[in-house]
Amino acid sequence: MQSFCRRMLGLSSGSLKQLCHFPLASRFAYRSASSLDVVPRSVKQFVAESVELCKPASVHVCTGTREETAEILGILEGDGMVKKLPKYKNCWLARTDPKDVARVESKTVIVSKRQRDTIPIPLGGGKSQLGNWMSESDFERAKQDRFPGCMAGRKMYVIPYSMGPLGSTISKFGVQLTDSPYVVASMGIMTRMGSNVLERLEDGEFVKCLHSVGRPLPLKAPLVNSWPCNPEKTLIAHIPDNREIVSFGSGYGGNSLLGKKCFALRIASRIAKDEGWLAEHMLILGITNPAGIKKYVAAAFPSACGKTNLAMMCPTLPGWKVECVGDDIAWMKFDSQGRLRAINPENGFFGVAPGTSMKTNPNAMRTVLSNTMFTNVGETSDGGVYWEGIEEPLPPGVTVTSWLGQKWKPGDKEPCAHPNSRFCAPARQCPIMDPDWESPEGVPIDAIIFGGRRPKGVPLVYESFNWRHGVFVGAAMRSEATAAAEHKGKVIMHDPFAMRPFFGYNFGHYLSHWLSMSRRPGAHLPRIFHVNWFRRDEATGQFLWPGFGENSRVLEWIFRRCQGEDVAVSSAVGLLPAPGSINTSGLSSSVNMGALFDLPREFWEQEAKEIRSYLTEQVNVDLPGEVEEELVALESRVKDL
Repeated sequence: MQSFCRRMLGLSSGSLKQLCHFPLASRFAYRSASSLDVVPRSVKQFVAESVELCKPASVHVCTGTREETAEILGILEGDGMVKKLPKYKNCWLARTDPKDVARVESKTVIVSKRQRDTIPIPLGGGKSQLGNWMSESDFERAKQDRFPGCMAGRKMYVIPYSMGPLGSTISKFGVQLTDSPYVVASMGIMTRMGSNVLERLEDGEFVKCLHSVGRPLPLKAPLVNSWPCNPEKTLIAHIPDNREIVSFGSGYGGNSLLGKKCFALRIASRIAKDEGWLAEHMLILGITNPAGIKKYVAAAFPSACGKTNLAMMCPTLPGWKVECVGDDIAWMKFDSQGRLRAINPENGFFGVAPGTSMKTNPNAMRTVLSNTMFTNVGETSDGGVYWEGIEEPLPPGVTVTSWLGQKWKPGDKEPCAHPNSRFCAPARQCPIMDPDWESPEGVPIDAIIFGGRRPKGVPLVYESFNWRHGVFVGAAMRSEATAAAEHKGKVIMHDPFAMRPFFGYNFGHYLSHWLSMSRRPGAHLPRIFHVNWFRRDEATGQFLWPGFGENSRVLEWIFRRCQGEDVAVSSAVGLLPAPGSINTSGLSSSVNMGALFDLPREFWEQEAKEIRSYLTEQVNVDLPGEVEEELVALESRVKDL
């Protein structure tokens, strides 16, 4: 039996001794040769090296079957990491250690030979706001300080997965090794995972993803909420040159579901640069007008700024239809006819729960009624979930337990759900998934939208003058900080392209890559727009625009511009809707359109000054000349406001 295992996995005798030091009849031991026959040599080598390093008690190659998923959930339930929610079909609730609740940007690094390959060197040598670089030698020391023996007593799960539909030329493969069954269950929702991926991998390229919660057994200290993590030593490292991700210490979200931000943005953005395409933090939706004409839009907003709500919108305009392709990430390549086509590389939604309701996003609420993993939301005594903004009255006699496991009632000072609490649900369950959401060739993109939370000064919508100006608009994006990372308060932060935490390489080089798209022979470039649903009345503090389904009125104007209609007027910041060109008929509330499109000179002078300071100091000598010229042009136009 030992020689068979060694031959199938390509393990050394020392590694084999570690691997086989468990009963082969255990639940997740290798059950037959068939599960190993399709494991490519390169994957076997990755597993062997990681077994040697991490010393797991056993290894399981994930098949992605329903039976396997049920068994994984049973293990999680038995370990106290999740509990079943009887109010819904196959839904589960997890509560994490309160120290492991969000992306940890300060401990997320890109490893490269030269610092400038990862981040621009700031003017004066200060700290970069555009990512964290770690040297190769420092990374090796950090890895050796964390990973040897880190999976002792635990099972190593081998997760083969595809980012994007199987068979698409835009899709890419990954293999994640993890000691967290919660990650296995979540990756089974968020990616195409299992034996069908292994069959296609052969000995082709894949992104290597190594993850550990960093709590070997036996435990040296008790767990909080039965949630293994090691926040003091958390590190999420990316090695783009090697197409490799190494994550330690966190079991939650983008720190541990390595196909998401780590692969689909940080590593993929570097692959996209090398191969001539775009990997972006963008939703994708299809919009169809009453005449049956359909266009596809990609939109980049920072986390928790309404991407999922827009992607699943219920339009208020009669006869208009919105369908969802994806709510978070877009991979976009030019086809042979020069059209930019996009796929959603994910297979599920990892959405922010607070603020989601039947009013704000009924399609999301319908999506999460089955087969969903909820994390850090409130729990009702009748076996359901609850969070701030759910806008559902509690039935008589029903009580709520907060994400911290404490009794909670409406009006309590502390929230019942963590602000970054999530639902993880299969995309196929969304009632308005686009018929072509899994199209191997992708959907054709007609417009790209940038946006963020701007309470002052920024108009509801404007269009860039051209592609180069559109790249500048993306570079100049600013937004209130969100709960998706560890930031505090509502400070306005620079978040270029909504990618600030997700660049896999130097942002200045990223801008040059975007600019190069306009020089592709035969390219049909999408129009670029900027939106702001969040402008407030400065006297009352109330939102000036009702948002949600009413945002379809803005999409209608964008649609008409993509049709070539002359419904725009030039301004200092871009092309604004011509008076009366935004359809306000039947608006659910009175809207001060003048206030929504007002461009205060003092605000924009300060905005231009902030943008110049940021780009000059942070991007420094790597700022492309074309972007500098666009900044000068904005400064000149603002003087005439």
